[in-house]
Amino acid sequence: MLLFLLFALLPRAQAARPNVVILFTDDQGTLDAGCYGAKHLITPNIDKLAATGVKFTQAYAHTVCCPARAALLTGRHPQRGGVVHWTQGDMNAAKGINMALEEVTLAEALKPAGYRTGLFGKWHLGAHKDYGPKKQGFDEFFGIRDGFIDNYNHYFLHPRGFHDLYEGTKTVKNPGEYFPELMVKRSLKFIEENKEGPFFLYAAFNIPHYPEQALKKHETLFKDEPDPKLRSYGAIMATTDYYVGQIVDKLEQYGLRENTILIFMSDNGHSEETGNKIRNDGHLSGYPKGHFYGASGGGYTGKWIGQKGSFLEGGVRVPTIVSFPAKFPKGVVRDQIMTAMDWFPTVLNLCGVKQAEGSPKLDGHNLLPLIEKANAPSKYRSLFFAWGTNWAVREGDWKLIGSTRNENVSLHNLAEEKPEVKNHAREKPEKVSQLQALYSKWAEQVKMKW
Repeated sequence: MLLFLLFALLPRAQAARPNVVILFTDDQGTLDAGCYGAKHLITPNIDKLAATGVKFTQAYAHTVCCPARAALLTGRHPQRGGVVHWTQGDMNAAKGINMALEEVTLAEALKPAGYRTGLFGKWHLGAHKDYGPKKQGFDEFFGIRDGFIDNYNHYFLHPRGFHDLYEGTKTVKNPGEYFPELMVKRSLKFIEENKEGPFFLYAAFNIPHYPEQALKKHETLFKDEPDPKLRSYGAIMATTDYYVGQIVDKLEQYGLRENTILIFMSDNGHSEETGNKIRNDGHLSGYPKGHFYGASGGGYTGKWIGQKGSFLEGGVRVPTIVSFPAKFPKGVVRDQIMTAMDWFPTVLNLCGVKQAEGSPKLDGHNLLPLIEKANAPSKYRSLFFAWGTNWAVREGDWKLIGSTRNENVSLHNLAEEKPEVKNHAREKPEKVSQLQALYSKWAEQVKMKW
């Protein structure tokens, strides 16, 4: 009888661990939400998260999709796992760059503690069948293995295109069905099936990334907007916010919101890739030559400059919120530096999970001291970014941006009235040398291959 009671109590004991939900949006720019000052956008669900949680104003992901996702899932600089350039996109192509299997993802860290793990949406850390979400701790994966697709025919549209919608490594054919709806339905089902917990849901949205195919009801909201950039981007942001709300509402429906660590973040700045179109006949998607699928360029950065693909603040600084009603303050703001790498150690701490012996060294920091005290200092003295042959280092208010292809650098000050507009490199050679040395030391530590 005693043994029976012990087993009967086991699910309840497991459920005491908090659930973890990460809502990771795609190309949502630096200030692209109402709660960040973008008053032209309609984002009530994101704004509600800020009102019920902690909003960060100096949060960093990366300059493009792949390294941001590696940093988020591993708590480490992406370069350590070989994510130094675009990862393999087509699962059926020859093996290319894939994140090293030796990297330990948050899913792999939580599974031994009894967490059910699911990724619905975008992977983009290498599409090869011998790699991917189900090789790195996720019990379930439904979505795209590469970077983006047309939301209705599910084809990647660059060069000649390829189909990219999978259940694990099994091809899924659902032509005409809207991908954000499909991935969110799977997310909701995952919550329902695992409501006794604990679970880790990674909802990796592929929006507002181009092609900006918003729901019709959200296009209607912006039909009178005179600026075509804001008309298109406003609509796709409203659609993104709508689906964020669907997931949060499901947690509330089952009474899970209080004991769920809910993290909201974007992967990089807004896109200015406004020239993307089909450039040849016979495209595998079926779209004709000349079909436009690019971004509108409608992101909002306030006083900052830059966009996706740059190391200026508008490229790497992103909207970020965490809400955990059971333990965290509500409606507060934190201005200290934090990064996507910090979620790994923070979540493990909150869930009472220790890294397995021999696990890779983390580069991120536990955010709890900073969340609990507004005046707690950031653990970052310096920030480092690298992608392909380009790199950047920040220390204090100074940022140096360079490339391994040439000796040209630009030096910027974030504290100026118009931050990062002026290049101070010629007038401050000593600061340039200092930051170059700092970057070189870091690059050697993470074994940069470029």
